Amino acid sequence: MKQLKELFSIEKKPYKNLFALEWVTVGYVLFTLMLILFSATRLHSTEAMIWGRVRIVATMLAVYAVYRMVPCRLTRFIRVVVQLSLLSWWYPDTYELNRIFPNLDHVFASVEQVIFGFQPALAFPQAMPWPWFSELMDLGYASYYPMIAVVTLFYFFCRYHEFLRASFIILTSFFLYYLIFVFVPVVGPTFYYQAVGVEEIARGVFVDLGAYFETHQECLPSPGWTDGFFYSLVENAKEAGERPTAAFPSSHVGVSTILMLLVWHTRNRRLFYVLLPFFVLLCFSTVYIQAHYAIDAFAGLLTGVAIYYLLFWMTKEMKE
Repeated sequence: MKQLKELFSIEKKPYKNLFALEWVTVGYVLFTLMLILFSATRLHSTEAMIWGRVRIVATMLAVYAVYRMVPCRLTRFIRVVVQLSLLSWWYPDTYELNRIFPNLDHVFASVEQVIFGFQPALAFPQAMPWPWFSELMDLGYASYYPMIAVVTLFYFFCRYHEFLRASFIILTSFFLYYLIFVFVPVVGPTFYYQAVGVEEIARGVFVDLGAYFETHQECLPSPGWTDGFFYSLVENAKEAGERPTAAFPSSHVGVSTILMLLVWHTRNRRLFYVLLPFFVLLCFSTVYIQAHYAIDAFAGLLTGVAIYYLLFWMTKEMKE
């Protein structure tokens, strides 16, 4: 009852400016808008990309206005949730920008071959094809967005004084990864293996595809138990929003690492150990379902730790 009352209680000192995470969105909008204008002659949907950004800014101003009219925890929460929910729009947008650059998957697949002597994304599902293991991998991969929701809600209800700080760290980490994806055009095994051919990949043939993915979006079906419930969830998600983009580093691994560090920071060990199995499964699943090369997952882990500590240090004064 107390939390419900706090949810609707009018704030005595409403925050008059945009939140830090909203300023990050504005910065990302302006930076990518410059890229669009400079690359307009090569882009496929310039007008749609520009108007998409106009709608995002308009949405941000609309929820800001709602908060100013009714300044309470609920309207603060809505402002944050709107920014996090728009990440699903920003992700495929990276493809519209990075597909004008030559593809680099042949370089990453070659490095993978040198390090391991084979392609882990091919060998892993072949070595462990069992239905129960496949479902565990797909469960791990499908747990990504629920993990984001759980950590965000935990901070809102249990660590409200650091809610904006945690939300800023989560959103900013996404945008940092998205900037990397724009300038490092790596599509991952599911797209690259499909384009080159699995037999050729198994033989160690890694073809430079140049601008192939500028006009092609075909990918392999995920390996594993095709009748599985979580397999279906992952495949449906791929069909709905997957694009040949965002392979290096793995933002799934990177952001989930940041989430785990945010939970560790709260000293709530129970929540940390509840999420830990899903985190481990997620890290392995990125390679198992052929969304990423193994080096993408390792890079995601390292960059996740680096980004967390950088943003955590930058926001040390960001508390209620």
